[in-house]
Amino acid sequence: MSVAEKLAKMKEEKAAANLKAGEEFLEKNKERPEVKTTSSGLQYEILKESGNTEKPRATSTVKCHYHGTLINGTVFDSSKVRNQPASFPLNMVIRGWTEGLQLMSVGDTYRFFLHPSLAYGDRSAGAHIQPFSTLIFDVELLEIK
Repeated sequence: MSVAEKLAKMKEEKAAANLKAGEEFLEKNKERPEVKTTSSGLQYEILKESGNTEKPRATSTVKCHYHGTLINGTVFDSSKVRNQPASFPLNMVIRGWTEGLQLMSVGDTYRFFLHPSLAYGDRSAGAHIQPFSTLIFDVELLEIK
């Protein structure tokens, strides 16, 4: 077996382990009474409700603060740490964000638990997100533009 083949096999094994660990985490997580699950498999927990009623659409541009971790607690990105909110069109982000933010109103804070099919799937992203990673985001919706 060549070095390239060994590396490819190791990457494949790591991806399979990520998927298994994430699915086990989500299966246990959905049993918590405060966690809701949508038909797509998006799991979310409402951390703070503002009482506002206007919700963004898939075509809306939103401004939010977020803090993203892997299921092992590794922080991979955080606008809160940078103290700089992010703005983006909802139809230009990962599926879990497009769906989850449409559940929220300005002032709400939710925690999203994203199966890889709602995140980056078989792709890596940045230094910490490996293929088939399950992601957790705390998201505060600041504004619908």
